[in-house]
Amino acid sequence: MAMGVMWSLCLLVCSLIGAARSESRALQNAPAPPRVARALSAPSIAHDGRLVACSGKDLLGFEPNGSFAWIVPLGHTCNDSIGPVFQGEQVYLVAEDKVIKVTPRNVHTAKPASEVFFSHNATSSGRSEEIIGLAVSGSYSSLFLTIRNRGLFAFSLRGELQWSAGPALDFFGYRLGCKRNVSGCYFDSAPVVDQCEGVLYISNTEGQLYSLYIDNRGVRWIQDLSSHGKVMTVAPGNSGCLYIVFPRKSIVVGINASTGNISWTQNTGPISNEKNLPTVDSNGWMSIGSLDGALYSISPDGEMRKFLGETANGSVIHVGPVLDCSGLSMYVAKTIAEGKSIQTTGDYTYVSVKKPSFILFTLLAPATGTIYWTGEYPGELSNLLSSSDLDDFTVDETVVLTLLSASKTGISNTTQCCTRRQKIASTCRQAKAKFVQADSGEPSYVLLLIFLLVVIVIEAVAISLCCIFWAKKRLQGNGLQKFLEKRHSLHSKRRILGKKISELEQKAAEDVSSNEALGKLGEMVKAKESVERKLSGSYSLGRDEPSLQQQGSLPLYHGKYSSHSFHSSQKESITVFNVLSDTSTSGDGTSSCSSDDSDYESCSGTSSGEMELDVWPSRSAEEAGHSNTANVEEESPT
Repeated sequence: MAMGVMWSLCLLVCSLIGAARSESRALQNAPAPPRVARALSAPSIAHDGRLVACSGKDLLGFEPNGSFAWIVPLGHTCNDSIGPVFQGEQVYLVAEDKVIKVTPRNVHTAKPASEVFFSHNATSSGRSEEIIGLAVSGSYSSLFLTIRNRGLFAFSLRGELQWSAGPALDFFGYRLGCKRNVSGCYFDSAPVVDQCEGVLYISNTEGQLYSLYIDNRGVRWIQDLSSHGKVMTVAPGNSGCLYIVFPRKSIVVGINASTGNISWTQNTGPISNEKNLPTVDSNGWMSIGSLDGALYSISPDGEMRKFLGETANGSVIHVGPVLDCSGLSMYVAKTIAEGKSIQTTGDYTYVSVKKPSFILFTLLAPATGTIYWTGEYPGELSNLLSSSDLDDFTVDETVVLTLLSASKTGISNTTQCCTRRQKIASTCRQAKAKFVQADSGEPSYVLLLIFLLVVIVIEAVAISLCCIFWAKKRLQGNGLQKFLEKRHSLHSKRRILGKKISELEQKAAEDVSSNEALGKLGEMVKAKESVERKLSGSYSLGRDEPSLQQQGSLPLYHGKYSSHSFHSSQKESITVFNVLSDTSTSGDGTSSCSSDDSDYESCSGTSSGEMELDVWPSRSAEEAGHSNTANVEEESPT
């Protein structure tokens, strides 16, 4: 009995062991489950030439051949829609509601590999306040953040808040921006730094574009572009040009970076979305791909060129190009499909692609139109990814374009690579050279110095005249209004006297024997001379010194005699002398003329003696005045 039980137990154990071994062999022979590839954000090329991208809670660095360079745990899930930015060896990226500063481990430093640079509670106010944009400026050592429904914030690279700005700005009590909808208006784009102009650009939900100075929140200009659309992508160029892409309407607008005025507008093929970013090379050409299968390149002056159009019918370009190491050429990815349909509804165009077959990669220079290299994936480029660590991740066209740029694939011997600093310096140098360009035969700085010198001379002369004018005694005693009224009165009196003198000269020419006309003529001439002395002296716009009297004017007075000169209608010069007796003799003729600074001048003349008239026709007044005056004086009674 006992032996039977033991035998049964042995058979049961053996059967269980055999079943376990059979199950183990079955598991070994079964196929492995498919591997789940990790998602990878769009990579960027750091200053050292490595690719940097995030995946989950890790920041990854890849060598140009695709192998791992370093891995830094973040502790927070990174935002794959906002690419990392670089400043020197440091990397700044957005993870959840924080900005994390990462120092790669292969850099010798005492600081930790990653640290929280900025943290923000996005749900504290009950409304969405996530970080939607990030930018950095190495020249100003500043980092800029756009927080939804909060505004734009500028930090120093040490983490100190420098300034902040909202979309509704106050300028001396006058509101700028968000004039139509203040409550629902906020910045909805990432800040874009223009290294050449020293400004940054940002747009709001109302379709307005702002240009702000980097070192403060001062407004350079605000341009309302809502007529083209409210969703836009900004790309700084050179030569003072700023490119604005409106993907929903397939419009590219060129703006003067200094004034904000629109310079030109160009229409392109349909653009996939606002994530299809334009690329600007060192020559200033902006390029963007279209769903019609062509690459559109536009110069700073608005000239547009169309590339890769020969295979456009069955292809699309739905990601932005990536610059090569020289900054003059760019890699373009075109997806070739078996079929494509296009539908247009109003202002919008819908493109659908059927069965994509392969991707065509091209390296070209938009400014010259030169194509340096082409490659296909799958094809010769498949080995580049399969032999690298990137094969463990889900990659797209942007990842492959960035890898091609980092590995310098297809670059010819004539293309020289440049560092990021050299690219910026070259671009800014071209921009400023064109902006200040003058006549080719004259240096611009010489013209500027000449212009400044002319301005200084004009200002010095104007200030000198003003000082002389305000130092006048009459002006200080009577005030400006009385001075000008008196000056106007003297000018009117001079015109009236001049008219009367002309009438008396004409009358005297017609009747030479008229002593009454000659007497009135002398009085009028004296009165006019007195008015002119005041206008050229105390009531002039210059100094108080009286001007010299005109020689040969009427009358010429020499002691006892006065000379009157005039021209007859026959252009005959006549000089008349009035012979007067000595003023010390009683009953002799007297002549007096009083002149002061009052508004009028009184002249009177009486004569009880006889008046002798000596006339010399056809002789000049000057000759008669010098020769015959002496004769008359000799014959006059003593």
